[in-house]
Amino acid sequence: MAPAGRPGAKKGILERLESGEVVIGDGSFLITLEKRGYVKAGLWTPEAVIEHPDAVRQLHMEFLRAGSNVMQTFTFSASEDNMESKWEDVNAAACDLAREVAGKGDALVAGGICQTSIYKYQKDEARIKKLFRQQLEVFAWKNVDFLIAEYFEHVEEAVWAVEVLKESDRPVAVTMCIGPEGDMHDITPGECAVRLVKAGLESRVATRWDIQKYAREAYNLGVRYIGGCCGFEPYHIRAIAEELAPERGFLPPASEKHGSWGSGLDMHTKPWIRARARREYWENLLPASGRPFCPSLSKPDF
Repeated sequence: MAPAGRPGAKKGILERLESGEVVIGDGSFLITLEKRGYVKAGLWTPEAVIEHPDAVRQLHMEFLRAGSNVMQTFTFSASEDNMESKWEDVNAAACDLAREVAGKGDALVAGGICQTSIYKYQKDEARIKKLFRQQLEVFAWKNVDFLIAEYFEHVEEAVWAVEVLKESDRPVAVTMCIGPEGDMHDITPGECAVRLVKAGLESRVATRWDIQKYAREAYNLGVRYIGGCCGFEPYHIRAIAEELAPERGFLPPASEKHGSWGSGLDMHTKPWIRARARREYWENLLPASGRPFCPSLSKPDF
């Protein structure tokens, strides 16, 4: 299957999902740009959209080339509580960069907000909603296609975010950063889902091989918008696009330089490396923990 861009006029996120299309999101910005020297760990704020716009543009392009259909604005932690007077310029610049790159393909722009820095100290609903509303005003001005509230550790704050974002006429999605035990207030995942539904929403980290399996399982469950967050590199996005290429009808441009499921290893000079050039090997690979008796160290494949 040859790589190709998606033809036709640009459709909205809901139109795409309702037609059965698989929508692939993007991945990590803060973590990836920190590794590249453009974001400071600890603060995790996105000044890079102004200080180093070429670096942000390049990462957007990598995700687009890897198969992303959505360019999310690099506005994580870009609310006034984190960025003071710079917040408006940062949000506007992030929207412009995302729109510029989205225009190079059939990609949508998603305006993104996240949990605030003040919730865990002051559960001031009015103040926190004002912070969300400020970002929403910029997203409306820049005409983003839809909205994402991401990385919320407390469902109460996530509900406030959804309530604000739904003041616009754009589709809204939300994600939470929780495990099997629930949010940071011990509210179970099920109850978190119920609260988000009541707020007006329906509820819905790894090697490239893990992500291919994840993409297939998610697709089989009926999920049609699949992306990532911190640590999700362009090659992870490419893995989603490659796994779901039969359903989407095309491969991303980045697949020109990639052999699926390690097939490029079949040209290696060492036979035990060539033996890895098959899907079965990678699907059954046991993860490495770095400890002496983990399977990958105690039972090497040679």
